[in-house]
Amino acid sequence: QVQLVESGGGLVQAGRSLRLSCAASGRTFRSYGMGWFRQAPGKERECVVTISLSGGSIYYADSVKGRFTISRDNAKNTVYLQMTSLKPEDTAVYYCAAGLRVGILRTQAEYEYWGQGTQVTVSS
Repeated sequence: QVQLVESGGGLVQAGRSLRLSCAASGRTFRSYGMGWFRQAPGKERECVVTISLSGGSIYYADSVKGRFTISRDNAKNTVYLQMTSLKPEDTAVYYCAAGLRVGILRTQAEYEYWGQGTQVTVSS
């Protein structure tokens, strides 16, 4: 069992940065691929960025490529999402997810555990 707790969301102006954190419980964090998803009002939840359990493989959605950076610290059981050059269209609830599979996990069905979400609002 893994529990995920996101933090770092908030209200920022367009062009600014935020860093989200996702702290995981348990001693098997390094066994999980991790991902960040987001869901804007009236839209489906979408995959933003994922990182393999080793950290060696990373996937970025085209909409965030070059602006967002994911990293993981297995010693701290934490995954981070550094978001720069934020745009109003990045406004959403951001969810952290953990999946017990090897490789890049892009779909919601591949993740067993989810955090409660953290709101990111970008004003124009």
